[in-house]
Amino acid sequence: MRLLFLLLAFLPACQPEAQPVPTPDPVRYLALGDSYTIGQSVPEGERFPVQFVEKLKSNGVVVDTLRILAVTGWTTGNLKSGMETAKLDSNYNLVSLLIGVNNQFQGRPIGEYEQHFNDLLDSAIVHGSGDPDNVFVLSIPDYAYTPFGQGRPNPAQISAELDAFNALNRSLTEARGIRYYDITPISRLGLEQPELVATDNLHPSGEQYRRWVDVFYEEVKKGL
Repeated sequence: MRLLFLLLAFLPACQPEAQPVPTPDPVRYLALGDSYTIGQSVPEGERFPVQFVEKLKSNGVVVDTLRILAVTGWTTGNLKSGMETAKLDSNYNLVSLLIGVNNQFQGRPIGEYEQHFNDLLDSAIVHGSGDPDNVFVLSIPDYAYTPFGQGRPNPAQISAELDAFNALNRSLTEARGIRYYDITPISRLGLEQPELVATDNLHPSGEQYRRWVDVFYEEVKKGL
């Protein structure tokens, strides 16, 4: 009995130490796009990447970096060139991509868009530390549902063409296993809910951007 007691007393000292719970790496976020990413006509704090980051911070997520590479009027070709000259790091652990409305607006071929978007997805993965799980894509909003869009010759054609662009970018995105979020239906509330349109009568308002963030926030946060 004395020997058994000694063995039992010794057992806890032989048990392995508890392993520390790993903590997530700080978020390093790269947002790629055009006017919808830079937040044309809204204050800086209302841009969707900024609202997203602030929501992460308010929920205890550490954010190290937010870089926005986006210019109003950029097509896929402009974004490709911008990325090539920006000398971006390749250690981001989150990358978003939203691009294409200016391809449609300028009447550029959808075949060109397909080629460029494929290249941009590849680049997004590279800059997202080589991991497709670090990348997410947003659909192109529909500006036909704005006062500006209603003033164009054929708003219905705008919507139809953007549907084709979005069907293509969704297919290419999901083929790579990258997360895709359809925010176009929110943009199509712009006429019945004018608070979703910025004062320029074309771009989304801060409230619309907030609703976009609500669409992808939980799933993207879970993947960090």
